[in-house]
Amino acid sequence: MPFCFGAWAPVAGVKRILDIGSGSGLIALMLAQRTPSPVNIDAVELEPQAALQAQENVQQSPWPERIQIHQRDIADWAEQCDKRYSLIVSNPPYFAPGVACSTAARDSARATASLDHQTLLRSAALLIEEEGMFCVVLPTATGQEFIALAQADGWHLRFRLDVAEYAHRPPHRVLLGLSPQAGETLLERLAIRTPDTRYSAEWCSLTREFYLFM
Repeated sequence: MPFCFGAWAPVAGVKRILDIGSGSGLIALMLAQRTPSPVNIDAVELEPQAALQAQENVQQSPWPERIQIHQRDIADWAEQCDKRYSLIVSNPPYFAPGVACSTAARDSARATASLDHQTLLRSAALLIEEEGMFCVVLPTATGQEFIALAQADGWHLRFRLDVAEYAHRPPHRVLLGLSPQAGETLLERLAIRTPDTRYSAEWCSLTREFYLFM
């Protein structure tokens, strides 16, 4: 689902982008592909091995001069950073601590102990431009809780895309766009596949520029 998120995040008119919890750097690279050369991207990743992999991926990409990888804790980064961002994106942890995953690194990436959602929201609030957008991707149930936390902290929901594998199934992921500024909320739904298991026209339209063959 990060692939869908990187294709969906609104980039029109952005000047500077921040990727929180960048992992391998996939979303930062996708956003670099979707934006013109003056747009620079900071990618913050706490886990050293993930940050190293992201740096290697960036150096092998067409955009090494536009993406900066920072191996830092986002709460510390937010307190010290003097930049403001027109777009902040995050594929944040979503499992409560104690829900075991297959590896320690995967457990850290998916568990909220490494970055709880309240800290994420408040860090983004310190770094966002007044007219900026903060976007996250989460499981649907967790997304509902995240919206409540965000609204309690003064954020406004401006975009919501519910993603389901098929149109007749309930959504399993939600992509959210939050802003410090109030405004209309655009609600959409996307089915990844048609009943015959082919990719839907909507999915193809969203992700086409990232596939060699579609």
